[in-house]
Amino acid sequence: MKYMLLIYQNPATWRDLPEPDRQAIMSEAGALMAELTGTGEWVGGEALADPSTTRTVRVRDGVPAVTDGPFAEAKEQMVGYCIVDCETQERAVEIAARWPDARLWGMEVRPLLSPDGVEM
Repeated sequence: MKYMLLIYQNPATWRDLPEPDRQAIMSEAGALMAELTGTGEWVGGEALADPSTTRTVRVRDGVPAVTDGPFAEAKEQMVGYCIVDCETQERAVEIAARWPDARLWGMEVRPLLSPDGVEM
């Protein structure tokens, strides 16, 4: 089954980390991606641009309202995602728990659905 691992961070906390710590987190994530590529579980993933470039769109009564940024109250914001293809949700959770961001912020694990609503 395919799972999306949503990566959350607090942008202020990330900016405040010393550069060597940020590099260590990125290296650890890269090593995990290489491992998952080797096992055939890595499907793909991408980082997202800085939250300040985000636009939120809500349509109310047929009128679109566009605001800057993600939800204003949220301190942690989605900064990227990974897609893995593994046997069980437990394995997807295990992978998310090994992702370095999980130690500082959070990861969300969700099964992906096909267009007809069936878990992939």
